[in-house]
Amino acid sequence: MNSIDGDIDISNYLSKKILKKIKAVDLSKLLPEARLKRIDKYLREIVEDEKIIISQKEICKLVREIYEDSFSFGPVSFLINDDRITEIMINNFDEVYIEEDDAIRKTEIIFRDNNHIRNLVDKILSPLGLRVDESSPMVDARLKNGSRINVVLNPITINDVVVTIRRFKKNIMDIESLKKEGTINKKVADFIKICVKSKLNIIVSGATSTGKTTFLNIISNFIQPDERIVTIEETLELNLNLPHVIKLESRPPNLEGKGEITIRDLVRNSLRMRPDRIVVGEIRGAEAVDVLQAMNTGHSGSMTTVHSNSPKDLVTRLETMILMSGLNSNPSTARRMIASSIDMIIHLGKLKNGRRILLRVSELLNKNEFIGNNTVLGVKDIFKYRAEDAGINDNENNENNESCRGDIVYTGYTPTFMDKIKSRGLNFNFKNENLG
Repeated sequence: MNSIDGDIDISNYLSKKILKKIKAVDLSKLLPEARLKRIDKYLREIVEDEKIIISQKEICKLVREIYEDSFSFGPVSFLINDDRITEIMINNFDEVYIEEDDAIRKTEIIFRDNNHIRNLVDKILSPLGLRVDESSPMVDARLKNGSRINVVLNPITINDVVVTIRRFKKNIMDIESLKKEGTINKKVADFIKICVKSKLNIIVSGATSTGKTTFLNIISNFIQPDERIVTIEETLELNLNLPHVIKLESRPPNLEGKGEITIRDLVRNSLRMRPDRIVVGEIRGAEAVDVLQAMNTGHSGSMTTVHSNSPKDLVTRLETMILMSGLNSNPSTARRMIASSIDMIIHLGKLKNGRRILLRVSELLNKNEFIGNNTVLGVKDIFKYRAEDAGINDNENNENNESCRGDIVYTGYTPTFMDKIKSRGLNFNFKNENLG
């Protein structure tokens, strides 16, 4: 045979030979270093027996590639182990993007072909009892390391296969980290801490990748340690540093399409588990009804996140979820349910430089007004990000145009839920220091 340098066919030939050998002898019980040595040994035996001309450099490279394909994540293995990377996006065999430090960029990583990606996906999903093919072209799952993988196949995408892997930080941030990064200032942090301790019902809103789940995790740790907490998520991300936490995770249907357990199922079941509070990673459908009812019927202090572009948009989204849940209600009834359940909205966003920032802390009010037969809800900002550029905050959806320079300031509005805070023996002085 010819030299392997630049010869992809020979590389594939050797890879297939080694992979058959690995499956036959089962190297999974060996430590990583021992696996590498065994693969190197098998490869050199094949090269010698079949008189293949190959350089030492290419042997080392091929050993590493075979190991990664067999026991790790193929060409993206080192990305999976890089704590700075939060998202890996495989659009095609020669098109791999990553998100690092809140910025998306294309990498130089290349798979052999799209079948190489599909083989990697099958290897990841098989131990989880999942599959993805033309009859079931979408799958979402959690990996052993806590990362989440989403796979989409043709024909629902024009690409052959698209893989998105979201990695979660091992070192959970705390409120002090958010202060250092400028996401929040001390005054607002102290206020939110008092609100959590006072068992206000809180929703964290924001667009995609604004840090909603991270923020929810941080403020959840303000909960008193003697409370029993039940967390509910599609993929386990929350990591509360509290002694009495029960974690529930939804489950997709199996290969036969059975056994699905939804967020709504878990919320309903959690009510029978005697929780003091329920913390739901995200609501996006019919489970909104059950979460809001739990907030209003003995589980004060519950919290969740919702995708939205502004606090007012959040109200509209919740109303739509309620109306589509199958509950026999009208828009006015849905708004009354929302108003009676939610005390405070914390809205997050991104500035032009990609930095995550707390944009608004708002109270949701039932104005006791009616237009026709419809209840009118109002949103009053308590704290608001104010850019140094004059007039930039006049637009309700100014998150899209935020200046990178500014601060979160008190608007002058005192929320009506201060009575709840005072009933817990706490207080907050908006103009001076925290009195709680």
